[in-house]
Formats: sequence, C-alpha cells, structure tokens
Amino acid sequence: MPQRVKFAALDLDHRHIFGQVGSLLDAGAQCVGFHTQSEALLEGFQRRFPDLPRLFDRDAILADPAIDLIVSASRPDLRADLGIQAMQAGKDYMTDKPGFTTQEQLQRARRVQAETARIYSVCFSERFQVPSAIRAGQLIDEGAIGHVVQTIGLGPHRLNPQTRPDWFWDVKYYGGIINDLGAHQADQFLFFTKSAAAEVTLAQVGNFANPDHPNFEDFGDFGLRSDRATGYVRLDWYTPDGLDTWGDGRITILGTQGYLELRKYIDIAGRPGTDHLFLVNNKGTSYIDCSGLPLPYAADLIHDIEHRTETAMSQKHCFLASELALTAQAMATKLKSRLT
Repeated sequence: MPQRVKFAALDLDHRHIFGQVGSLLDAGAQCVGFHTQSEALLEGFQRRFPDLPRLFDRDAILADPAIDLIVSASRPDLRADLGIQAMQAGKDYMTDKPGFTTQEQLQRARRVQAETARIYSVCFSERFQVPSAIRAGQLIDEGAIGHVVQTIGLGPHRLNPQTRPDWFWDVKYYGGIINDLGAHQADQFLFFTKSAAAEVTLAQVGNFANPDHPNFEDFGDFGLRSDRATGYVRLDWYTPDGLDTWGDGRITILGTQGYLELRKYIDIAGRPGTDHLFLVNNKGTSYIDCSGLPLPYAADLIHDIEHRTETAMSQKHCFLASELALTAQAMATKLKSRLT
C-alpha cells in the first residue's frame, strides 16, 4: 500500500487553517504535527485536532525529508517567504489566501517554483471549499448556460473587530482589501470564464466605517476583462450583526444561453443552510441544493503531490489570480471617507 502524503501545519494566524488541515486529513493525508508562535487559535485548533502533536523546532520541520507538504495560514505578508523556504527545502506548499502581499514576493515565488518544480498552491477557499462553486463549474462544462461572458462576484464579510489581531488593521500586513478578499474573486473569474489571461479595468478602495483604523480598508471594487469575458467584483466588511452568517457571498455567472446564481452561505429569508444554486436557461428555472456535494481540492492536491500533476489547479492559474488581485490593489483609486 502506498505511503500517505505527510504534511505539517506552520503558523496558526487565521482560522482558515482549520479548513486547510481538516480537508487534507479527510482526503487521507497524514499530519505529523503543527508549529505556531501565536496562541490566539491554539486552544481551538487543539480542540478540533486533539491528536496532532505540537512541534517546536521550525527548522527541523522544514529540513525533515519525510514531510511532503507545508500548510500555512500565517500572517499574510509572511506567507510567500515561508512558501519559498518550503520549495527550496524540496516540499510542496499550500497557503491560505492571499498568497502574497507584494508583486516582488510573487515574482520571487514564481522564480523559485520554476527552479524547484515544487507546488505553490493558494487555497482559494471560496471556490475550493464551497460545494455550489464546484457544481457551477460542472454545469458550465456541461454547457448548461452556453459561453460564459460575465461574472459578478460579491464578497461581503463581517468585521468582528474584537477578534481581530493588530495586523488585521494595517494594509502593509494583509495587502489591502482587494488583494486579500479579491484574490478569491480573481480566481473565480478565471475559472468560470476559462480565461488564461486577463487585465484589470478599474479598481477603488475606501475606509468608510472604521476611522479609528486609518490604515484599514473596508470597501473595494474592481473590474476584470479577458478575451472571453468581463467581470465585476465588490468587497466589503459591512455584514450586519442581524445576518445569520458571516457574509452573504454571491456570484452570478452570465452565459449566452442562461445564467447561474450562487448564494453560497445563506439564502436570506429563504431556504435554510448553505450552497444554494439557481440555474436559469432555455429549459427553465431550477434550484439545486449543493450542500452535500464532495469537495475535490484536497484529494486532487494530494494526487498532484504524488504524481507531479496539476489536477487541483495549474500553477499558472494560481499565480495569475494572485497577480490580478495585486495589480488591482496597486492601481486602486483611494476613495475619500465620508466620515471625515
């Protein structure tokens, strides 16, 4: 029987690490342990994964030839350097998004990835860990809505300020709202439109509701265009406390013969639960409950580690989605706060 892929989790700075580790374990990988210098998520992580040992020698983890994959949700500005270290140590790497906070980091990672032929995978969880997004991709492949010509993605989030670390409030650490939250949306635009290249057409950011944190951005939007389709994205940190989830994330995918709407996390005042998909085409209007569908990303990544393939996501796609978010962030017009 072949040996299972072994991985270690480094840096528990964002709760997305729970999903990253859990999905790999569910897909059959073996976690040798975790290392963290932050105590913020330690109790919750150990409660969820009580059998995983805590490791204290970071250098030894990176040097261990038995470890195939490093998984991380470190502070965003530190993720690229860790990924580069992992690749140079002969390991593959899966990081929370955003995978980078500067173009310079991205270019270094591209160079080292090409030199080492290791995998640098950004876990775009709003696609990889959302069953309705998986089903939408399948329907597009089946021709359910014809040729996709536009995506409109909405990425609202709840702020929960009392739970946020100091770095959360400063763009130099997380890279700005478009780079952070918009990386998901750039990934989905490329994926759903099957675009191999794209450009940023507009970008704006602002801080309208958090004057006590002048280096924070709570609103952003940007546009994308490829030779196949166009896209528009809106992002914010305004989800009200009255909503029963952290954000009413949605995406509408327009095709030449119909459209899809994904209500990923809630159908407000409608059906309970998550992953609601609506299909409208020449055959009629239908509702699809996607909540029980399997999520292939972790299993596909394990396959790629074992066979040196690109099943989960091509390296070009991963870097391009990140580049588009970084480019939009850098060119964004700074909107004047209405609170000043």
